Amino acid sequence: MQPSVKEVNQEVHQRRWLIFTVLNIFTFMATLDASIVNIALPTISKQLGLAFASSQWIVISYLLTICTVILFFGKLGDMFGKINVFKWGSILFIIGSFLCGLSTSLSLLVISRIIQAFGAAMTMANSQGIVTEIFPVKERGKALGLIGTFVSLGSITGPSLGGIIISSLGWEYIFWINIPIGFIAIALAWKILPKDVTITKTKIDVAGSLLFSFAIILSIGGLLLGQQYGYSNWYIITSIIIGIFTFISFIIVEYRKESPMLELSIFKNPLFSISIFCAFIVFIANFCFNILSPFYTQDILGMSALHSGYILMLFPITMAIVAPLSGALSDRISGQAITFAGLLVMIVAQIGLTFLHEGSTLTSLALWIIMLGASTGLFQSPNNSLIMSTVERKQLGIAGSINSLVRNLGMVVGISVATSILFSVMSMKAGYRVTALIPGRPDIFLSGMHVVFLVSSSLCFVGLLLTGWRYMTSRKVVAKKVRNAS
Repeated sequence: MQPSVKEVNQEVHQRRWLIFTVLNIFTFMATLDASIVNIALPTISKQLGLAFASSQWIVISYLLTICTVILFFGKLGDMFGKINVFKWGSILFIIGSFLCGLSTSLSLLVISRIIQAFGAAMTMANSQGIVTEIFPVKERGKALGLIGTFVSLGSITGPSLGGIIISSLGWEYIFWINIPIGFIAIALAWKILPKDVTITKTKIDVAGSLLFSFAIILSIGGLLLGQQYGYSNWYIITSIIIGIFTFISFIIVEYRKESPMLELSIFKNPLFSISIFCAFIVFIANFCFNILSPFYTQDILGMSALHSGYILMLFPITMAIVAPLSGALSDRISGQAITFAGLLVMIVAQIGLTFLHEGSTLTSLALWIIMLGASTGLFQSPNNSLIMSTVERKQLGIAGSINSLVRNLGMVVGISVATSILFSVMSMKAGYRVTALIPGRPDIFLSGMHVVFLVSSSLCFVGLLLTGWRYMTSRKVVAKKVRNAS
């Protein structure tokens, strides 16, 4: 007999923050591994004898796999228990990390990254749902805000921490560092995580799962490959078009099914939909910075990987300070107002990045990085709370997996947007096709970088308008209810 929700809540109340810590160890490691490999690619390519285009699959395989299966594991969490799926995902993630460090060829490393990504997707898809279940409403904003801290820390810490690890130990340790930490977390998880309470009896949506997987692989895979081979390539155009039509088919199938993998009714809630879209925009903007900042600091300012890592650490440090405060504040005042403020500061920071040049001081660079970290901290915490607090309890698993999917899609699209715009502008300036930095021409790189940050700031402005509209609409609704009550 399953214990009641009330009984479980009483049992876990005293240790809820310990449970939260265990969950977020894997949240941090899973998101860290999506970005930490970027700075290691030159070293890995040299040691394994890989061409630059081939080495990109080390990153692509991980992100693409997560995007492909994360909704499936969110649904699986609702069906068989979010904690059960999380536990087995954590083990699979550690196995994949171990195999990555042992890999001696591209094929072995890609297979190991796919195993690692399956485990990461299982933990990502269910951690937010678990937190929403075990925390009372008055603490939920703070807890979900802290998840945003771990997520963004993992995403942004990658280049800086990676540079330090590679300089000190070697590229294998960017994967092996997960193993001792993971073993401790797994031991704690098996001991302290409670039994699942909310389980939905339904069938696995095989058709929906397959259609979604093919749609992601064909469209996102085509988008990523287009950076290497050009978007005029007929195979890439065909892949993207078929991927779009497959996604449309997925929507039609899900709309007609009784027990779909993705319950489209969840998007009828404007608060949920706008919050998800704004999260997508913010991760695109952050990954534009994440991809370009190592090139700017190392190739334009002439910093070493180690010193570049130190200056870029200002982002996660600032965010780690601001996000918990923002999450706690969202439990007391409107989270929508705080997300609006976060996006406003983010736009200022993104525009500020367009003024950087080869003679910029470390003080000016640090200022914009700190502002970007603070704005992300302000935005992420209340936005996560808004996303997870507006759905029914039985939909927590799928809501968490949608949030994680959007995060990873934002990373993928951010990489694609940043590199596509950068190399397009550089090609126009150089007068020929460019797919790498041109020695002795920092001005060409800077031109492309400035356009990238103008585009990312424009995307954030769209999010600002939507957030402002959402806030004003919700205030009118509340005012109308007060008038009717009186």
